[in-house]
Amino acid sequence: MIPEQRTMIPIQSGFQTREAEDGELYIQGYFSVFNSAYRICDGLSEKIAPGAFSDTLGEDIRALTNHDTTLVLGRNKAGTLELREDAHGLWGGVRINRDDQDAMNLYRRVQRGDVDQCSFGFFILDEERIVREDGSVEYIIKKVRLLEVSVVTFPAYEETSVSARTRQEEDIRRRMLEEQRTALRKKLKGE
Repeated sequence: MIPEQRTMIPIQSGFQTREAEDGELYIQGYFSVFNSAYRICDGLSEKIAPGAFSDTLGEDIRALTNHDTTLVLGRNKAGTLELREDAHGLWGGVRINRDDQDAMNLYRRVQRGDVDQCSFGFFILDEERIVREDGSVEYIIKKVRLLEVSVVTFPAYEETSVSARTRQEEDIRRRMLEEQRTALRKKLKGE
């Protein structure tokens, strides 16, 4: 199965601005919170498990504004983006370039509280599907390849992600129904 690029929106991240003693400006907060269920649609949710990012943080990851690849805030390879996992989730800090007007505008918006949410783009490498007694399904994402983190104005689970997850669930249910039918036919034939 070829992994699809996805985005996920964690609960309110509480992004904050900070000015360091050396005058550097930072936007920092959690890009993902572990074990917080995100509702995709009725009866379908997913959450990120602790450790999901542990194998990917050394890769080339960028911090963006609103998932826009032309609005790069920082990059871990350049030392302008710091990412780490802790017990709560994926924490990140972006050192803001004072000479970049877009970055400074975003810094001020976060500082005022106008922008305080985030998202991230990733490929799912390992997940678990749990079907509850009520028929609802929850996916626990255990391992990802992180592509980017974004400070966003309007976090919204991309329609492509909803469609992909819904289609996956329909395929699983269709296969399970066919397996049940096949097993029932064999039983009726005495096999």
